[in-house]
Amino acid sequence: MVTTQEQLITPIITWEKLPDDFILEEEPVENTAQPLIAGALRESLELAGLIQPEMLIASNFGLCATMNGELVIKAPDWVYIKQVKSIEPETTRKSYTPNLQGDIPSIVIEFLSETEGGEYSVKRSYPPGKWYFYEQILQVPIYAIFEPITGQLEVHSLQKGRYELDKINQNNRYWIEDLKLFLGVWQGEKEQRNGYWLRWWDEAGNILPWGVEKVEQERQRAEQERQIAAQEHQRAEKLAEFLRSQGINPDEIC
Repeated sequence: MVTTQEQLITPIITWEKLPDDFILEEEPVENTAQPLIAGALRESLELAGLIQPEMLIASNFGLCATMNGELVIKAPDWVYIKQVKSIEPETTRKSYTPNLQGDIPSIVIEFLSETEGGEYSVKRSYPPGKWYFYEQILQVPIYAIFEPITGQLEVHSLQKGRYELDKINQNNRYWIEDLKLFLGVWQGEKEQRNGYWLRWWDEAGNILPWGVEKVEQERQRAEQERQIAAQEHQRAEKLAEFLRSQGINPDEIC
C-alpha cells in the first residue's frame, strides 16, 4: 500500500479522458491584456504559415492529468502542442489529456497576475501548484513566465527533471527548439494597448509580423512602387523634351 508520504514524493500519474459530461470551471480573465497577448502570439504564427492541422495552440485551455486518483486541471495562458490526435469533425475540443490524446505540450506560458501568484507554486499535495504540475506531472520541456506590466520574461527548460532558468541571448531572446523560433519581448502598440508584448523572431532575426504590420508593409511597398513609377515617368518626359529641343519627334523613335 502506498503511503501519503510516498505519494507526495512519487505521485501516481495516469492519463484518463475527461468525461463528456464533466463541467469545467470557468475562471474570469484577470485583465484585458492577457487575451490580447495570447492572441497576438498565435496570430503571427498563423500569418507565417507555421500552424499545421495536427498542432494545438490555445489559451486558458484545460490540461488534464490524474494524480493519485484525483483529476488535476490547469489552464495555462498559452500552450503549444506539436502533435495531437484528430477529433471528429465539428467536435469542439473542451480539454486535453497529454499522452492519451497526443504529445505533451512543447511550451506553456503563464502571464504573472497580481491576484493569484501561483505561477511559481511547487505545492505537491492536491491540488498541486502550477510549477509542480508542469515540471513533475506533465514534464513540459519549456515553461515561460511573462510579466506584462514590467516586460520581464523568464524561460525555464526541463533539465534532468527540474526547471532551470535559460540564459538569454545577445538580442534578449530565447530559442524555442520545437518551433524553431526565438521568443522575446517587444514594446509598442497593438489593438489600442501600449505596452510589452511577447513576439516571435525567426533564425535570421526577422520578427514575425502581425496582420496590421503586414498591411502597413504592403502599403509601404505599394507607395514605393508608385514613387518609382512616377520617377520613371518624369525621366521619360524630360528625355522627350530634350529630343524635341533637338528637332526630334520622340513619338517617331522606334
